[in-house]
Amino acid sequence: MIKTEQAIYTVIENGNITSPNGFQAGGVAIGLRKHNKLDMGWVYSEVPAAAAGVYTLNSFRAAPLLVTEESIQQEGKLQAIVVNSANANACTGEEGLANAYAMRKAFSDQLGIQVQHAAVASTGLIGVQLPMDKIMSGIHSISGEGKAEDFAQAILTTDTCTKQIAVSVEIDGVPITIGGAAKGSGMIHPNMATMLAFVTTDAVISAGVLENQLRKTTDKSYNMITVDGDTSTNDMVLVLANGKAGNKELNPSHPEWDKFCAAFQYVSQELAKKIARDGEGATKLVEVRVKQAQSSEEARKIGKSVVASSLVKAAVYGSDPNWGRIITAAGYSGAAFSPEKISVWLGDVLVVQEGTPALFDETEASEHLKQDNVVITIDLQEGTGEATAWGCDLSYDYVKINVSYRT
Repeated sequence: MIKTEQAIYTVIENGNITSPNGFQAGGVAIGLRKHNKLDMGWVYSEVPAAAAGVYTLNSFRAAPLLVTEESIQQEGKLQAIVVNSANANACTGEEGLANAYAMRKAFSDQLGIQVQHAAVASTGLIGVQLPMDKIMSGIHSISGEGKAEDFAQAILTTDTCTKQIAVSVEIDGVPITIGGAAKGSGMIHPNMATMLAFVTTDAVISAGVLENQLRKTTDKSYNMITVDGDTSTNDMVLVLANGKAGNKELNPSHPEWDKFCAAFQYVSQELAKKIARDGEGATKLVEVRVKQAQSSEEARKIGKSVVASSLVKAAVYGSDPNWGRIITAAGYSGAAFSPEKISVWLGDVLVVQEGTPALFDETEASEHLKQDNVVITIDLQEGTGEATAWGCDLSYDYVKINVSYRT
């Protein structure tokens, strides 16, 4: 059990996107990826579900995002999602948009659901038209029965592992489950990342309330991760709530609203951390905790700036306790703070005290930087604002992976 100040919720062992009642998922290999890897995934709800989405801020928004956003806007409901990897269907013009619509229509027909209740997503190489013969053949092979692990595998690109999570929380005396799966490894930056995340829940909640909560949660999870400073054309988070748990409708006036929010936040935050940890070529997860800032927004600015710094990331990779890179990144973050008040820790080792160097054991600090999970804490002594950002180190392998991405 994991206990927070607001709620008690249970992390489900081997939990996934089908852990909530009434959801199925699967994946098939349709020839988009090499070596016959799974490359088309799908999620299905037994009934139309309240739906919400958040999308990339990149000016080039891929065709699947436009089609999916249109689906949600019609009724605030979705019943199924189809995702292909290896091809982003981005910067593909009118043909690409027509192909995304064709995917949606074929998928809805295959499952026997209304076309506006279907969503499409794509990830992979930009600027290449989808091979629609393979796409259509793959959609027609979807049977409605599958495995959640296959879905999690099918949506990957350069990822080295699947990213799945599920929790259960009791509300109105009944268990509510929230599950999710995500992909993301490179082209990851705050304001969403080259990532797709899909969250399901059997809670009873309206689309409008769900969307508001998703946006709040995104600011503290998906928007707080970075790998390489690039924001993708295809970033999207979708949430489906099918109401199968039978609780009283959730909203901010519900006496146990905070319990749901805490569980929902945990799922999103864990998926975001899994993406950051699996950054291309990464060897370590880097967590930057900022406290006592003038506001949470100022804390977020500093956290994202430090975790995005290539120099900080390189120092972490080399286990070099070069704290000068940390305060430099904080200084150009645009956040308001007094430099003479800032203190910095690497793990439990104080390296900067109120704006000046602290006496510390470099070997001890370096040992912390050798850990799989590196924690950098920044105390500004300005107020009550706080935030946490996540990223990874910058290794030689990041360059190796990206120089050969197309080949």
